[in-house]
Amino acid sequence: MWEKTQETVKFLKDKGFVNIDYGIILGTGLGNFTDNIDISIRVPYEEIPHFPVSTVSGHQGELIYGTVGKKKVLALRGRFHYYEGWSLQEATFPVRVMKYLGIDNLIVSNASGGVNANFKTGDVMLISDHINMMPEHPLRGANDERFGPRFVDMHEAYCKDMIVHMENVASKQNIKLQKGVYLALQGPTFETPAEYGMVRNLGADAVGMSTVPEVIVAKHMGMTIFGLSVITDLGIEGKVEEVSHEEVQKVAKTAEKKVGMLMTEFIKTY
Repeated sequence: MWEKTQETVKFLKDKGFVNIDYGIILGTGLGNFTDNIDISIRVPYEEIPHFPVSTVSGHQGELIYGTVGKKKVLALRGRFHYYEGWSLQEATFPVRVMKYLGIDNLIVSNASGGVNANFKTGDVMLISDHINMMPEHPLRGANDERFGPRFVDMHEAYCKDMIVHMENVASKQNIKLQKGVYLALQGPTFETPAEYGMVRNLGADAVGMSTVPEVIVAKHMGMTIFGLSVITDLGIEGKVEEVSHEEVQKVAKTAEKKVGMLMTEFIKTY
């Protein structure tokens, strides 16, 4: 993993990926946030050494480098999931690369199912914490101390100061935000009514199939993380309805402008 990471980092530095302030992972339906970036370089995943290739509709599969305001950003337009067949070490490989490109701040986004009765579709939720229920762990196996410690402190997986700053950004833009706990399941099936009930009983507000492994790996390397979920469907007791990937993408698209405004102002001012 170390050698692969360094080879990929060298390839990207040689392309001009340098002096980056923020890494961004764009989830389902949120890929067009790249319209808010003044893009200098774009590289398809297929051209990047050791990079996986996204197989999911709505995940375009390219690395974007550019500026938002005066900040340099690197955006993953398309992420990798355990359910696609990647190991969690492979799925989180881009986060390793980000760190060794010199990125200390990571923004993660996703589409998720809301189980909080106060949520509605199209809401944007600040991720305050997470519950890991993936069947595998990205740090399982021998630990390479060059990346980080064997046992990783997760008491503040999502930066409280960043959360407060985003709340202030949203308030100034008169945008309502939710805040809650995100729970990660394997997928690719959407949850049954009983599973939505389990998620609620475990203390989560939203459920999805990504993000948590990336955050764990980022914390392993000492990165600072901020996360957003777009609530694209509801798993509220008595209101569980049929859902499809196309519907999730559609709802995420409707929230995309709002998310773009929030993320752009956040990056410019934090």
